[in-house]
Amino acid sequence: MARYIFITGGVVSSLGKGLMAASLGALLQARGYKVRIRKFDPYLNVDPGTMSPYQHGEVYVTDDGAETDLDLGHYERFTGVSAHQGDNITSGRVYQDIIAKERRGDYLGATVQVIPHVTDAIKQFALADQGDHDFILCEIGGTVGDIESLPFMEAIRQLRNELDPLQTLSVHVTLVPYISAAGELKTKPTQHSVRELASLGIKPDVLLCRAEHPIPDGERQKIANFCNVRKEAVIPALDASSIYAVPLQYHAEGLDDEVLRGFGITDAPAPDLSRWYDILDRYENAEGEVTIGVVGKYVGLPDAYKSLNEALVHGGMANRVRVNIRWIDAEIFEQDDADIAAQLEPMHGILVPGGFGVRGSEGKIASVRFARERKVPFLGICLGMQMACVEGARLVGIEEASSTEFGDTSEPVVGIITEWMSKEGLQKRGADTDLGGTMRLGAYEAKLAANSHVSGVYGGSASISERHRHRYEVNGAYMERLESGGLIFSGMSPDGLLPEIVERPDHPWFIGVQFHPELKSKPFDPHPLFSGFIEAALAQSRLV
Repeated sequence: MARYIFITGGVVSSLGKGLMAASLGALLQARGYKVRIRKFDPYLNVDPGTMSPYQHGEVYVTDDGAETDLDLGHYERFTGVSAHQGDNITSGRVYQDIIAKERRGDYLGATVQVIPHVTDAIKQFALADQGDHDFILCEIGGTVGDIESLPFMEAIRQLRNELDPLQTLSVHVTLVPYISAAGELKTKPTQHSVRELASLGIKPDVLLCRAEHPIPDGERQKIANFCNVRKEAVIPALDASSIYAVPLQYHAEGLDDEVLRGFGITDAPAPDLSRWYDILDRYENAEGEVTIGVVGKYVGLPDAYKSLNEALVHGGMANRVRVNIRWIDAEIFEQDDADIAAQLEPMHGILVPGGFGVRGSEGKIASVRFARERKVPFLGICLGMQMACVEGARLVGIEEASSTEFGDTSEPVVGIITEWMSKEGLQKRGADTDLGGTMRLGAYEAKLAANSHVSGVYGGSASISERHRHRYEVNGAYMERLESGGLIFSGMSPDGLLPEIVERPDHPWFIGVQFHPELKSKPFDPHPLFSGFIEAALAQSRLV
């Protein structure tokens, strides 16, 4: 019997519900329980796939090809449990399914309403595919009181009535702000938030109170009195030195103990937190540092590259070094007076990440050229690999080399992928296809060339599986000319048609990959490409 933990937020957004869910999942795992974490998003997009990173941060892609909320990245990184399509749902997807059923006549002429049809669909999603999990954590996006989240709150209320009393628990994340002029912590916002939640029929069992200052016992008791919970269920959540310190911090405050108590579990095994102590030690006690320049187009919002940021940190952990990330707007390299050397010479490694559109593309190509000529370790991801191939084409005299993504070109070194093989069979796309959910998405196999650099990075593996999210591919018709300029295609799709990895054997560390390795990196299992990249950057730092 799976037990359900429903996680809601109040007062303001961005309090860290996703990180809290991931941390709680990790703590329950440390006690030997099997966990799964799901995200309910109230917005009307079917998924975040067509949303700008500036709107909602990165799009996290699962093995089975779902484009999901970035919080699922937290879930995977903290628990190691692979997320699936069924772990993220939006209001848009719920309404899309319900309207499709109504058009087919599935409701037999009934009036389709929010209650029961929408709430029933949400409940079905929550209860589906329980497997042998001990706990299923369900995070509700947004803030209590939002109009768009009301159907989700009502679904939770109904589930708490329908399931066994010891099968559900509510955790509410709130803010306890500090008013510097008064020199006081204020509990009233938390009281109002809990009252709003109670007005929807949901009584929280545990309160996680975000605060910048320690919450005295007197204030915790005050919150407990006014919010109708035990004092021990008021868990302080102060800002941490690192997100990887959060599980240990929450355990020290008694979060996992209180959650288990709420389920009537008093004989749970003690948690084995050695993994998290090691992670934190590697992060806080680095024995060196490197500087990585990330040349992209969404650098104004770090969440746009959330998994990439964390994967670089993981690579640092693997090498016991601190990674200083310098976010560089690719467009500055397209200005007439751009001093590329001044920006990139201090870097021990250069990374060009994925992205969409022409903006900043020439700046990314200039960054690739700098890395190649100066022998600086380089990692290109998705569009970054494509720009490495365009730069390689121009090197061998194909001056008009470009991508059809950027407009008409006489030399389409990169072009739209029109068909490919997936587990579901042959997939076909066209330039006029809808944007949502039509890319090459999810895990695909790649065959590695024997004795290649990348094969060594992967420990001698002949085959790998990595997650993709792209609509354009390197044009195979140009492979021979690109290889004449020193680029080697060291990874290909199993049918030998789609280039997956390029490298330069005459360079200390130059690899471009069509997939997104950052999506599979974890603090306790850093991705080998990032471990190798940071190792090469460390060697570079000793040369300068």
